Amino acid sequence: MEEGKYGITKQTTMGDILLKDPDLSYLLTGAGMHCIGCYVAVDESLEEACMVHGLDPDDILEGIYSLLDSKQEQGAEA
Repeated sequence: MEEGKYGITKQTTMGDILLKDPDLSYLLTGAGMHCIGCYVAVDESLEEACMVHGLDPDDILEGIYSLLDSKQEQGAEA
């Protein structure tokens, strides 16, 4: 299995993504994934969730990485 940046790939479940950083919920809901709190969504992969919502998983993954990069840079500066 492919190991993505921060351990997140298109196959990572939505639940695991939110465990990585709860702030990612703002990014996901902002992209139109308003069902991230749904018990079914927790076990869906990022790719599956994007398919349901008509989103490009590569774009969402790029946003996730960007947010986590930014938070990591801010932490390094503190």
